[in-house]
Amino acid sequence: MSQPNRRFVLQSSAAACTAGLVTNPLTSTASGSAAANGEDQTICLTNANDFYTVARGKPKPHTLKGDDLVNARMTPESWQLEIDHDTRKDPPVVSQLPSLEKRLTLADGSAIDYDQLVELGRTKGIKFIKAIQCLNIPTPLGQGLWEGVPLCDVLRLCGKIQNVRRVYYWGFHNNDPEQIFQSSLSYTQVFETPPGELPVFLAYKLNGEPITPLRGGPVRVIVPWAYGFKSIKWLHKVVLTNDPRANDTYATQNNDPDSPLKTAAYLDRANRKQFNRQEAIEIRGLVISGLSGLDRVEFLVRRKEKGEPFPPGDSREILNGDWTVARIQKAPSNWKSVLPEGVSSKELLNFDSESGEPASWPLRYGMTGWSARLEQRLEPGQYEFRVRSVDENGYAQPEPRPTLKSGRNEIQVWSFKVT
Repeated sequence: MSQPNRRFVLQSSAAACTAGLVTNPLTSTASGSAAANGEDQTICLTNANDFYTVARGKPKPHTLKGDDLVNARMTPESWQLEIDHDTRKDPPVVSQLPSLEKRLTLADGSAIDYDQLVELGRTKGIKFIKAIQCLNIPTPLGQGLWEGVPLCDVLRLCGKIQNVRRVYYWGFHNNDPEQIFQSSLSYTQVFETPPGELPVFLAYKLNGEPITPLRGGPVRVIVPWAYGFKSIKWLHKVVLTNDPRANDTYATQNNDPDSPLKTAAYLDRANRKQFNRQEAIEIRGLVISGLSGLDRVEFLVRRKEKGEPFPPGDSREILNGDWTVARIQKAPSNWKSVLPEGVSSKELLNFDSESGEPASWPLRYGMTGWSARLEQRLEPGQYEFRVRSVDENGYAQPEPRPTLKSGRNEIQVWSFKVT
């Protein structure tokens, strides 16, 4: 991999970066009062209504109203979660059935309700910031402060568990097969969180407020290290099984159901497409820190001759091009201005409980802004701008996963004109 150079002088201020992010609907601030007061917000929480919405079914579950919403168990008052064991044998893969000391079902009135989950959160609750990204959409959907209870603590309500190798789960769906959407995790992924890792959990708050049906509420799964298809919305049922095979709906659609979130850089759609030769050129975007962390963001500027097509992002000309290091936004100097009222950064996972500072930056499975300011004047003409991330293993995007079925991680390109 070629080393980055300093051919372009990079300059950016926190204010400039923030302005770029705020104009992007995917990264609007969750605290309007802080922005109004001019406080430093170099990272933003996406307003719940401003996340890019990915939903399924006709009608889409979050559009239900009145009694239909209640009957779908999609209000805090009507929500209930069943936890049961699988009863299907499939020799030779599944020859022994799993068992639970206590099944939690609607039939016997033992299913968990919303108030019970929130009460469990008083002693077992967690909070952390995570970006949401869809496997097949090449832009982040948004970033939120999620609050809930680790799934392992909920499953422990079932007492002794035996012969379980995988956890299946799904949310509300009607009788239309096209709407059914389910996912799964290994038993150890749910119960054994490695040091420094974030646990799978059931979320009931987003940015300090109850999760609305639009965002998958009242309760949804959040799998920190995974793409959004693992974080099932409108959660209704969890089934413990001795079947080690994934049951993910995405797996049946030629996707990789075990792909973790990939470190990747993205361009801001609000970037300008034309500049005057006398002005400085600044391009902005977002970067997500995935499973392998983030070392840097790089960009490549290339003049495009008239009629010349864009070379493929995986061509030798692009991969071995003259890449330059971009500026990453710094962590906020005042987390109080970023977080919802009453929430301290000292409470968040992956933050120091004494100083309130993040353990890493960008946040693990979070996103922040990058910017590239070209002080060197470009001659009039058409140009292309490409951006990529480099993870802590030294892999430059899209490596080591060039296949789209493990995440849309291609190098993005922006065309602009200098007059």
